[in-house]
This record gives sequence, structure tokens and C-alpha cells, in this order.
Amino acid sequence: MVDVKGRWALVTGASRGIGLYIARFLAEKGCNLVLHSRDKHHTDSLLRDIIRMDVEAYAVSAELSDVNSINKMLDVIEAKGTVIDILFNNAAIQATYRDDYFKTPDSDYETSFKINTIAPMMICYRIMPQMLERGFGRIINITSGIAEDPHQAGYSASKAALDKVTYDLSTTIKDEDVILTLADPGWCRTDLGGPNAPNAVSSVIPGVVLGAFLDNKGCNGKIIGVQDFAGMSIEEALARIDEAV
Repeated sequence: MVDVKGRWALVTGASRGIGLYIARFLAEKGCNLVLHSRDKHHTDSLLRDIIRMDVEAYAVSAELSDVNSINKMLDVIEAKGTVIDILFNNAAIQATYRDDYFKTPDSDYETSFKINTIAPMMICYRIMPQMLERGFGRIINITSGIAEDPHQAGYSASKAALDKVTYDLSTTIKDEDVILTLADPGWCRTDLGGPNAPNAVSSVIPGVVLGAFLDNKGCNGKIIGVQDFAGMSIEEALARIDEAV
């Protein structure tokens, strides 16, 4: 089990929902945090709470549909001398549910791919080489198991694309202590998932953070079904995933 105490993690979409739970859990384990949101003031309350946990943290902002904005955010992180050991590409958008999916506009695809596929991969491409150079890193891309639902085609296609490019990138890693995983939280009652989802957002812990604590390289490129670990301790969950690969 990786000890995250004193390491730095970047969590995108940290101001609410799953990202907020990820950030709080990591802080409780002593991990320092860079908290991303579209407006860094959205994380003000979370930042105050995390700093009280005796870890270092600060907020950054970026509009993830804009690659220039992403690069400026990463420039700020590098200028501060922050070494990102753990990356959670959590932020995503879900285009409108289309009752008449035959009228799905091209903008559903364009916006979804910009934020849900292109943005996380641009962040990976910037941060992963630094991880490889240092000999340590954990990247967790948050995906979705959504299927058989043409009403949300832009969203589901963008997440399927994220799965593909994450897996392909993971195959380039051999003996380095850098591990890429995908985490599927299931359908949760978040702003994105809506009030009718079967799972409370709290159920994502510990499954959604497992990728940060893994020392099993057999998990590289795998999709972690987060709900399989709901209610477990992080130690129990890691033991179970080690048995499964």
C-alpha cells in the first residue's frame, strides 16, 4: 500500500460531488492537495477544511474546455514547484438528456469530448513524463459504465474514448512505478448523476481512491468498479483488488 502522506495530488473538479470526497479522503491520509475548479473560489470552504487537517493545499482554476486555460493552470502548479505524484482526472460534464436522441446536436459530442476526453489526456501528457522521470506516479481517470443509453450519446462516447486512450497509454509503461487506472463510480446522486441515482455519493469511498494507493502493477490499465468496494476500509479494498488481478 502506497503511503500518500506528504505527497501532492491534483484533483480536478474538487469543489463538489465525487471530487470533494476524493480530496477529503486524501487529506485525511496526510496527502497535500491542489484543488481544481472552474473558479478557484468554489473550493474556498474545502480548502479551509483541508488546511485544518495539517496538510498543505491550494486552489487553481481552469476552464477544461479550453486547452490554453489547462496549460496556464499547469504552469501555475509548476511555477510553485509542486511535484504532482497523484492525479485524479475527475471533472466531467454530462450533456442534456435527449428524449429524442435522433435530434442529438453535434455540440453534445464536441463539448463532451473537450472536457471528458481531451482535457484529462492533455493533463496526463503534461504530468506523466515528470512522473516517469522521478520514478513514481499514480493517475486515476474517472470513467463511466454507462451503456445502452443513446439519450446521452455525447457523454457515453467521450467516456468510452477516455477508457481507450487511458488503456493504450498504460501499455507504454513497463517496469516504472507509475500506474494508470480508470475508476467507474457507478450511478451516484451528484449534480451530474441527478437525484434518482441509486448510490449515495459517499459510497465512492474507498473505491474511487484505490488507484492512488496501489502498489500492484497488475492493475495498470484496469477499470476499477468503485461500488464493489463500498463500505470497506482502504486496507480491505486493496486486499480484495490484489486478489482479483
